[in-house]
Amino acid sequence: MTTRSERGDVFDPQCPTRQLLDRIGTKWTSMAVKVLADAAPQEVRFAELRRRMPGVSQKMLSVTLHSLIRDGLATRRVEPTVPPRVHYQLTELGLSLEIPLAALRAWAEAHMPEIDLANASADNGS
Repeated sequence: MTTRSERGDVFDPQCPTRQLLDRIGTKWTSMAVKVLADAAPQEVRFAELRRRMPGVSQKMLSVTLHSLIRDGLATRRVEPTVPPRVHYQLTELGLSLEIPLAALRAWAEAHMPEIDLANASADNGS
């Protein structure tokens, strides 16, 4: 049986769970996981990922993918060509992350009008 202390405490800044949530809770991680999940079980090349994620810089995409690989959520394969062709694919663990991220994206899209109204109200001092 798992106790709360074994699982961590997200209110503790040193908690590994909190640190993981910081990594997977970014817009770029959500977008990268979506693109890779949509392609599964096929691989996606770096250039295609960047094309499908408008606004992401090459550096930010590299950092995001490195984090996914380090956490065991994605794999990277390099073809020894000139220039090298780099391919990414979600692991089973990474595919399981798409379910909660998809729910969060759906919630955000469904509630954007309410959020926009609340922001407009706050901006107008109401």
